[in-house]
Amino acid sequence: MDSLDLAGTNLTSPAVLAFGLGAASVFMRTDLKLPEAIHSALTVYLLLAIGLKGGAELSISSPGDVWLPALAAVALGLAIPFWSYGIARRLGRMGVPDAAALAAHYGSVSIVTFTATLAFLDQLSVPVEGYMTALVALMEVPAIVVALLIARRAIGGDGGLGAAVREVFGGRGVVLLLGGLTIGLLSGKDGLDRVGGFFVEPFAGVLVLFLLEMGVTAAGRLKDLRKGGLFLVAFGTALPLFHGFLGAVVGAAVGLSVGGTTVLAALAASASYIAAPAAVRLALPQANPGYYLTAALAITFPFNLAIGIPLYYRFASLLA
Repeated sequence: MDSLDLAGTNLTSPAVLAFGLGAASVFMRTDLKLPEAIHSALTVYLLLAIGLKGGAELSISSPGDVWLPALAAVALGLAIPFWSYGIARRLGRMGVPDAAALAAHYGSVSIVTFTATLAFLDQLSVPVEGYMTALVALMEVPAIVVALLIARRAIGGDGGLGAAVREVFGGRGVVLLLGGLTIGLLSGKDGLDRVGGFFVEPFAGVLVLFLLEMGVTAAGRLKDLRKGGLFLVAFGTALPLFHGFLGAVVGAAVGLSVGGTTVLAALAASASYIAAPAAVRLALPQANPGYYLTAALAITFPFNLAIGIPLYYRFASLLA
């Protein structure tokens, strides 16, 4: 498939179209919005299902196959915050708290972007290494810690680092993902088969509902774009492209398949809007949510969903 075919396949997928419907409903001033309890239940379902499937695949994977991609994923998570912070400080002329907050979000990962990438690859019948879910968990935390350490060194004081790290590890996202991985690892493929009727077959449909709500949320933050201006738009699109290409290079270098390389590229290109905001609110309360939430949720997430994922697959196809 050429790039236009890939883009068309992605843009016409039910999940992406549902995201567009949610965003359009905001512009049409409708009252389309899922109740908070349902949104919370969908989040729990997706995280636990991803963890279970990843753990089951991990149970049949050789440790020798996993350690190098895992090391590469952690290295990406540790490195990305440094230049993200520098770009925000020098080119964006942002203060230390705002630059560090952006670095935390862009060094960490989006589990929903990961899920959308898996759905895209499934449409193309491209296999993915089962242990990629473990890499999500490995990449989510280090970047947040690095960004908060940068801020603490620049500002002075402890910056609430300990409380922020506890918030990350104690947050439901990490608990459900790691808990699901553990359950899947211990119960294996047989255990997953026993609950597959609930956690495997309905997964794509639940993702459509979740992205419908995400479209509403993302469109609601567009009004904050004026706070960041053109720099925030450039930061939220150019940086993911660079990170996606870097992730594809690293994935190919450590021997991942085309599917695994695509996933690693999409993870590197994504920006967290679940774990990172919780940690930043605690450690850097002076950081402006109009910058970091708008960039991650209203710019980078839709960009990756509509345009980025097919590009990262193209990068992976050329390199892996």
